[in-house]
Amino acid sequence: MDIYGRISAEPEIIAVNGSVPPIPIIQQRFDAFHPPFSSHALSTTTSTPLALIAADMAEVDRVIAQRLDSGVPLVGTVSQYIISAGGKRIRPALLLLMAGALGYTDAQRHNLAAVVEFIHTATLLHDDVVDESTLRRGRPTANESFGNPASVLVGDFLYSRAFQMMVDSGEMRVMEVLAEATNVIAEGEVLQLMNMHDASLDEAGYLRVIRSKTAKLFEASTRLAAILAKCPPDVEAACAEYGQALGTAFQVIDDVLDYDGDAKELGKNLGDDLREGKNTLPLIIAMQRGTPAQRQTIQSAIENGEMDALAEIVDIVRSTGALEATRAAASAEAERAIAALNILPISPYREAMHALAAQLLDRRN
Repeated sequence: MDIYGRISAEPEIIAVNGSVPPIPIIQQRFDAFHPPFSSHALSTTTSTPLALIAADMAEVDRVIAQRLDSGVPLVGTVSQYIISAGGKRIRPALLLLMAGALGYTDAQRHNLAAVVEFIHTATLLHDDVVDESTLRRGRPTANESFGNPASVLVGDFLYSRAFQMMVDSGEMRVMEVLAEATNVIAEGEVLQLMNMHDASLDEAGYLRVIRSKTAKLFEASTRLAAILAKCPPDVEAACAEYGQALGTAFQVIDDVLDYDGDAKELGKNLGDDLREGKNTLPLIIAMQRGTPAQRQTIQSAIENGEMDALAEIVDIVRSTGALEATRAAASAEAERAIAALNILPISPYREAMHALAAQLLDRRN
């Protein structure tokens, strides 16, 4: 039975006390219920902004499947488990859309789109271990299924494979941007760890974390397209700003959904941020606007990771207008992203990126 009370035909692959089940059992169970890798993660109907890059994303899928190949069975199994889990693939999609807007059509865009997806996937594997998460995209996390050691080590494999692939570009700037991005992301992870259970975190501190931890890879993705297209510095900077602003808005909305979402749609447990002691913008604003008693309730929950008061805290966040204020902050970032596109020539790709920023504010998962 799954988390929603439905009977599931998929057998569990659960690690006990952090141990990993025997590799033949893992592979047999995985192969039986997960077909060979193909993401289909992005909706590609003609009504979506991503329809323009449907063929490109299929090629990225091919590159990913090829470069996941390893002589160590567990590496491929864990990698495919998380990559094929139905993620949004927004980072590689942004690189491809920006490349299209800039008129860059060489195959290297597919290689680097796969690179940013590998880096993102590696961070997810490590994040879930650090956060002790058990559910992602509606199914058990890799660490829950295969154990912490396998998740950490396969995350390391994906990082190292990404760096092998970025060398193929032959562009030192590409390597500089991705090396900086991975370093900043790691710093963001450490910052977030330091801020755990800190109810005094302010909006500036919060934004510093998400612009490092989440928005940096969005920024790198759109900047890489400009580098490949050999754009002048002002165009490269605008492309990077679009990615950073969109990535910031994406994470702010994600933090809204932790208090205003649906677990079935989100594919994760509501209140996970609170359980982990994360002080996010909805809580920061609610503490600023709430009564002393409401502020104390939220502060105590953050500091102690208490879930008993979750329903009360959700009520406080809603009654103080914190959700609306947080969505307004995300909207401002989306508008910043849209403004950055003005430097680009009008094209279907530019319009798709404009629509993507506008639609981001309505996301529910």
